[in-house]
Amino acid sequence: MTDLKIAGSTSTPTIQCTAQPSRVHMKGDSYPENAFDLFQPVLQWMEAQLASADTLTMDLELVYLNTSSVRIMMDLFDTLEEAHKGGRKVIVNWYYDARNERVAELAEEFKEDLTLPFHILPQG
Repeated sequence: MTDLKIAGSTSTPTIQCTAQPSRVHMKGDSYPENAFDLFQPVLQWMEAQLASADTLTMDLELVYLNTSSVRIMMDLFDTLEEAHKGGRKVIVNWYYDARNERVAELAEEFKEDLTLPFHILPQG
């Protein structure tokens, strides 16, 4: 499995998917014109990675997500949840600025629908 790197911009997060260790890291704001186009390669990479790896960690440092980004994040989390229910070890770590409770609240909303290990961790 090859790594996937997507450079960030003012409206898109930096995304790094690494096969060794099996990890997805996203950092920044996410309000692209087309969230599906941005995140589709990530979803495909995750599905392929989970087909061959027993573990996957997702580390998020997202500050702002627009509605379309929230929808595609739900698809990513659904993929992880399915893998978790299938016996894979998947973990989500969502890091947020302790001064920005809104992001923590969004992360809590995602967490409510999942059974996989989902950690919401303040920084700073």
